[in-house]
Amino acid sequence: MRSLYDHRPSHAADHVFADLVLVNGRIYTGDPGLPWCQALAVARGRVIARDDVEHLIGAQTRVMDIGGRFAMPGLYDMHTHPDLALAPRYAEDLDIGIVDPTPEQVRDAVQAYAARHPDREWIYGQYFVRYTFRQAGLVPGRDWLDSVMPDRPVALLDRMWGTMMVNSMALRRAGISADTPDPTNGYLERDPVSGEPTGLLIDGAYALIHAAMPPTPVAVLRAAYRDGVRYQSARGVVATKYVHVCESRLNALQSLDQAGELTLRVEAAISWQDDIFPVRRRWELLAGERHYYRSARLNANAVKFHFDGTVEPRSSFLITPWDGGNAGWSGKLNLTPEHLADMIWDMDRQGIRVIAHCTGDAASDTFLDAVEEVRGRPGGLNVRHQCAHSTILHGGNLRRFRDLNVTAEFSPVSWYPSKFVSGARSGYGPERLSRAYNVKGVLEAGGVAVIGTDWPVSPLDPWIALETLVTRANPWGEGEGRFGEPISLPQAIDVMTRNGAWSMGIEHEAGSLEIGKSADIIVLDRNLFEVEPQGNIHSTRVDLTFLQGQLVHDRLNERSEAVWQGEAPSLW
Repeated sequence: MRSLYDHRPSHAADHVFADLVLVNGRIYTGDPGLPWCQALAVARGRVIARDDVEHLIGAQTRVMDIGGRFAMPGLYDMHTHPDLALAPRYAEDLDIGIVDPTPEQVRDAVQAYAARHPDREWIYGQYFVRYTFRQAGLVPGRDWLDSVMPDRPVALLDRMWGTMMVNSMALRRAGISADTPDPTNGYLERDPVSGEPTGLLIDGAYALIHAAMPPTPVAVLRAAYRDGVRYQSARGVVATKYVHVCESRLNALQSLDQAGELTLRVEAAISWQDDIFPVRRRWELLAGERHYYRSARLNANAVKFHFDGTVEPRSSFLITPWDGGNAGWSGKLNLTPEHLADMIWDMDRQGIRVIAHCTGDAASDTFLDAVEEVRGRPGGLNVRHQCAHSTILHGGNLRRFRDLNVTAEFSPVSWYPSKFVSGARSGYGPERLSRAYNVKGVLEAGGVAVIGTDWPVSPLDPWIALETLVTRANPWGEGEGRFGEPISLPQAIDVMTRNGAWSMGIEHEAGSLEIGKSADIIVLDRNLFEVEPQGNIHSTRVDLTFLQGQLVHDRLNERSEAVWQGEAPSLW
């Protein structure tokens, strides 16, 4: 007898009756052969019939009349970090709680936190924003933070997660001085004369600070993932990738899975950088221990590489130099180019997906070059590797995503005009910004594009992403004009459903509501095809979420154990 998770299609002929039947719906299936139906029958977690379902209803069949509501396949969020966003809440770390805090607000938050927590060894938290310091005519770093808190170690993350600001006490605790060499995956900003660290650590360099701090407890990580999972299920997400994990994070995810609280599929990407766990453990996990965590809903068959940095510290790796500043500076590649193909090939032949952080066009170009070399070597498994963020892409590379079977993943924070875009992203310059987040270009070139919210850098809510894919305008009407080229609603739904399943290698069993595929269904409070996209899609509410035919979220029934009752995590 086949198990519930057998990959072979399960057809109506195999069953006398369905376990679940949805009727009286307006159901968008995502199946080009039959895009719409009014009813679905589900057995053993899979769709076994559409429309013609009455003969499959038995005494034990659960029949749900969804009252004409719109239903569709569940969503895929292919890059997010609920641990980074929510762990500070349970660890009681500093959370300034303002999207774009001014330096004065950062100062007040640090001092208030220190007063409330006099026994805390470290003041650690989030976020400061570099461009608000520029606007105020101030320089973030050790000297400014010393004026705020000189006698306790302080470490603050930038909201784009590319920079950490620390004071002198934190530098001393971590043993960082002018003699400290830059790590290969980041660097210390330094005084140009003395070489002394300025208190800004870029990209992987802030691992030096984390090494001096106590590690995040597994209980804190478990609570963070639990809330992240519940919120994602409540917003219609049925599969996700948690990027940048370590052994303790995998243990937290496994405990949720074993407790039956993992209400979506999770692909966890082990961190290649060594800022959250020792290098040896990273290698041991990748060499085979990752299989210890494998289940029907959890796998750790991915690895996260940071090819470059971000816009604010100008560490995105660009084909042409950055405007202004150091002449000829094009950013920094965080990995040795000569070894990239060997590293990716080693991952590919083990069936491990490489998720490569690439914000600059030279970074994605380098990644695609390495994948192209790997495709020509024997022994590879042709794994669908993933270019994360894909912020700035060179036009000549768009077709390569299709040719090399590489997923182009886009994060939606800059898809629409906003204060954040005009401030933080302005460093790329108008020409680069004009071709940023080129989802349409990848699709037109025949490639596969997906979205990854990259929470907490971008909002966790996938419906904001869906609306801005279709409009490229500010959902709240706070910015004029459009940012980039929009795509159609059916294209956007494919990006967030079928394409996500493809990027996880499960497109034959999930991603659309076809016969034999997993019954991953969401029922909404509005028909996306009957509303004006601008200002409406982002406020969509998910009434019901089914994963493999199991109800994991029920907004309509307050007594349901499946409903998300907790406080909604901050979007930022």
